[in-house]
Amino acid sequence: MDRSKFRGTGVALITPFKEKKVDYDALERIIENVISKGVEYIVSLGTTGEAITLSSKECREVFDFTIKTVNGRRPIVAGFFGSNYTEMLVEKLKTYNLEGFDAIMSSSPAYSKPPQEGIFQHYLAVANASPVPVIIYNVPSRTGSNVRPETVLRLANASDNFLGVKEASGDMGQAMKILKDRPANFMVFSGEDTLSVPMIACGADGVISVIANVYPEHFSHMVRSALEGDFKTAAKINADLLDIHPWLYVEGNPVGIKAAMEIAGFCSSDVRIPLVPLSAQPYAQLKLEMSKV
Repeated sequence: MDRSKFRGTGVALITPFKEKKVDYDALERIIENVISKGVEYIVSLGTTGEAITLSSKECREVFDFTIKTVNGRRPIVAGFFGSNYTEMLVEKLKTYNLEGFDAIMSSSPAYSKPPQEGIFQHYLAVANASPVPVIIYNVPSRTGSNVRPETVLRLANASDNFLGVKEASGDMGQAMKILKDRPANFMVFSGEDTLSVPMIACGADGVISVIANVYPEHFSHMVRSALEGDFKTAAKINADLLDIHPWLYVEGNPVGIKAAMEIAGFCSSDVRIPLVPLSAQPYAQLKLEMSKV
């Protein structure tokens, strides 16, 4: 597989709702916009896509619609392959139709807070079962446990079916340790939009982004500039967007990015309970910061 097609900006697509149902007209507009504005690949039903509040039937329908709409124009990563029960996830991977996907992204087990050996065994089982390459998703703020650099590197060396890691710990030291010792074919993606430029400066291959839903042209240009060594341009774009980022997360993701997408005219800010739409004061602040770009 040509792994270079994942170098750059992946966008973790939102799943737009209208009266709590998936809004496929809006999803089509969003997909067409991010493709036309230059993102390198698409992640469907990651954290930002709210897979945990969709039924299995809805997930399959969103996947099929995304594959049909993208129509081979960009690589697609399936992002809802996380589980706290390893055997169930392995069985799912053996039976799930992944035709049309170039990779899956799998978050580490949540809530149980497994030790590093348990995380290693979990991911190795996932890699052995998956018919497509696997992106390790380390997001300790959600899972409650960190996939430590030595575990990521051990996995990278244990199976060629690991495409890379989405590193969302927010710890630059951890990211640099992975970058220093990773195998040549193992990619590292920033999982924090605000750390994309510094991580690329240290050797990262790009980012899987939230803000690229609403600013795909700006953000993908920033990432490409950084990858090409033009850090003056990258720093300028990063600064332009910097004051928007906090308002995307003040009441959680994807609450903030859905509000931003509503402000930009793409879709409703609807989310499903237990999430609720962004409250009035941060919505006004987000709108103000967006007006400056």
